Amino acid sequence: MKGRATAPAGGTILNALATGTGAAFAIDITTTATVELTESGTITGSVEGAPDADTGLIERCVERVIERFGDAEGATVHTESEIPMAAGLKSSSAAANATVLATLSALDVDCPRTTAARIGVQAARDAGVTVTGAFDDASASMLGGITITDNTNDELLQHDERDWDVLVWSPDDRAYSADADVDRCNAIAPMARLVESLALDGAYGQAMTVNGLAFCGALEYPTAPLIDAMNAAVGVSLSGTGPSYIAVGDRTALTTVRSHWKEYDGRTWMTQTRTTGAQIR
Repeated sequence: MKGRATAPAGGTILNALATGTGAAFAIDITTTATVELTESGTITGSVEGAPDADTGLIERCVERVIERFGDAEGATVHTESEIPMAAGLKSSSAAANATVLATLSALDVDCPRTTAARIGVQAARDAGVTVTGAFDDASASMLGGITITDNTNDELLQHDERDWDVLVWSPDDRAYSADADVDRCNAIAPMARLVESLALDGAYGQAMTVNGLAFCGALEYPTAPLIDAMNAAVGVSLSGTGPSYIAVGDRTALTTVRSHWKEYDGRTWMTQTRTTGAQIR
């Protein structure tokens, strides 16, 4: 039995590191996972184009689904992705969601999407790839649109939609969320609570920009890319724990921002928000 699923990347409105409350939105680039059940009793993973990649997360996702819904089956899991890894664009959440759904499909099990997202979050904690559990990132990728979550309790607080064009600048450097300086992030908790209030009121762009300024300070990233975008974008932020920056708004306005961001080393590209989440193929 074989299953295949895709899940989108995401951008940050509120980083959950400071208070445990986070907010994120899905964007239209994806990771695809293919899971094939076997009689071997073992689970092995691979990543397209990265033979030395750490496959612990995707293997643990398969294990958790089989532990809950299966009968000690073995499996192979293979992922391929448009999302740059360790760039702050929720690549781990997308990989986990796609893998969980593909495994459920292989087992022919129907499962609520929020439950599936929580399985991936638990696998991410098991694999040590997240500090907060990243239920905000996982839920946005799984459900599409914008989600606000209590990551301490894996609770969905708000689900909304916005149709935005999206500009991403992804430097060549990589940053792993598990390595973020949690103490410095805790120090900006008052600003994070302000961002939370703005987001719960639907002022997502303002929330995003305040989050970007606060977390660039806490994580010692430059604020110049934020300043470049403020007059044109609806909102702009450091995404996740970086190093990518993400701006949302009207495509024409974002084209102006892109002319600035293209001066920086790395890759700059346009996409859009995505209101549909992870999909079984």
